[in-house]
Amino acid sequence: MAALVIAEHDNASLKASTLNTIAAALLCGGDVHVLVAGHNCSAAAGAAAKITGVTKVLVADGEPFGNGLAENIAEQVLALASAYSHILAPATAYGKNIAPRVAARLDVGQISEIIKVDAPDTFERPIYAGNAIATVQSQDAIKVITVRTTGFDAAPAGGSAVIENLVAVADSGKSVFMSRELAKSDRPELTAAKVIVSGGRGLGSGDNFKILEPLADRLGAAMGASRAAVDAGYVPNDWQVGQTGKIVAPQLYIAVGISGAIQHLAGMKDSKTIVAINKDPEAPIFSVADYGLVGDLFDVVPQLVTELG
Repeated sequence: MAALVIAEHDNASLKASTLNTIAAALLCGGDVHVLVAGHNCSAAAGAAAKITGVTKVLVADGEPFGNGLAENIAEQVLALASAYSHILAPATAYGKNIAPRVAARLDVGQISEIIKVDAPDTFERPIYAGNAIATVQSQDAIKVITVRTTGFDAAPAGGSAVIENLVAVADSGKSVFMSRELAKSDRPELTAAKVIVSGGRGLGSGDNFKILEPLADRLGAAMGASRAAVDAGYVPNDWQVGQTGKIVAPQLYIAVGISGAIQHLAGMKDSKTIVAINKDPEAPIFSVADYGLVGDLFDVVPQLVTELG
């Protein structure tokens, strides 16, 4: 029995989500191998080899993998699948694009967004926007799994795995990379940030989100938003935290002007410490907050920035 982790990376380094996925794989029993499929990706492969618990890193280096096209990476995974009892990918946009293709071709049921491994064939995953936890047992010979990264601590460095170069599969020809537009920011990436300051519809406009910037600057925080704020056009889509946005679990989450719809709570309630600022004392956000402050955010936030110095 062995597990294969599909590494998420940018060819130069591993994404943090890969470390959480490796941690889940280690709980499945047996050896853990990591597939690094990319182009000129030796640096990412070297980083994977240093993760504690990884016994082998499989490197598929070729132009078809350079931009992370799911169709091509899925073909490479399928070429290896018969040797593994578990195939795991992070429950990110990257992993969610690859794993279903693999599961469908293997004719097995995908086990999505696990947060706990009870046994090699039994897993826990949230359902109903996180209001219930389902325990799922799979009898499939190969279990295809996506891992909710907030459910597992990152696997630490300290290993020395063997690196094996594979013969890369041919381009599937099913998709073509056209271009990529990256949002540039000096702030931490939302899903990796230790502190997040999020705003909701209570801010009233996109311009009013600027009131949160000094607070985020003081704390070295990423900025996020509720779906209501994103749908209203206040901020970009990639700021959205929630069931249909990004799942986060920072050390500190500050929710400003967010009522706390169930979909938003599903995306942030695993944060270590939650602070809520809202003028409505009955706002649902207070049900999950460790600290709540009832007041007008336009008065409270500047005062908080002043107190932080």
